[in-house]
Amino acid sequence: MKNWPALDARSDQSDLLLAAVDDFSPTAVEEHDNRLRVFFATPDARDAAVNALAATFSVTPVDVDDEDWARRSQENLPAITVGRLTVVSSLQSPVSSQGTITIVIPPSMGFGTGHHATTRLCLAALQSVDLHGKFVLDAGTGSGVLAIAAAALGASSALGIDDDADAIAAARENLEFNRLANVEFVVGDLMHDRLPAADVVLANLTGAMLVRAAARLTHAVRPDGILIVSGIMASEGNDVRRAFANQTFVADVQEDEWLAFTLEST
Repeated sequence: MKNWPALDARSDQSDLLLAAVDDFSPTAVEEHDNRLRVFFATPDARDAAVNALAATFSVTPVDVDDEDWARRSQENLPAITVGRLTVVSSLQSPVSSQGTITIVIPPSMGFGTGHHATTRLCLAALQSVDLHGKFVLDAGTGSGVLAIAAAALGASSALGIDDDADAIAAARENLEFNRLANVEFVVGDLMHDRLPAADVVLANLTGAMLVRAAARLTHAVRPDGILIVSGIMASEGNDVRRAFANQTFVADVQEDEWLAFTLEST
């Protein structure tokens, strides 16, 4: 059974820690029992983060059992509704009401169940643009929920890419729950692989990663297309705004300490 490398820290350190740990490419964050748990793709990345942060923060390296994490998450995971979209786990009864689109995303280390503010912000932003007949690119797709949501909302096709092969495997499994034929998930590196041109580009990453990838993301947006970015802490907002200053800002939305921007290609 797979274990996931992570570090634990006190939850009262969350804002400063998340800003500091961003340089080590964390893949997900979980808050549980007054503790912040940050996950990494490899033990080496986790250990490098622990070594660098230990002088400033109280951090402990841990290895998390994938099955135990999913079981614990499923115990009390409620359905999440954002506009016309409702995201449920496979353990819940399907949600059915007029005008509601139900997406099934079982809890897993792929994350992206809709319970994090950044995912909700992206789901809301998707519903603010016309997706019909559009090709959507989801860069850093994780669980695949945003690409699946885009297709469910009327996109003609959606492609999710992620450099984590396990995330792509989970996204493909999630796609089977939702019975959509016009979504594809592939392993890809946002910073090095060629990105296909898309009408709508989604990037729910981190503030620092968005700054580094700004040129590549904007280049992937077709003329008059839309770029939706999130994963941005409020303290990172100005840096991200500057990185995308050559685009037209359509919306700037905040939930708690998290931001999402919707931009038009110019």
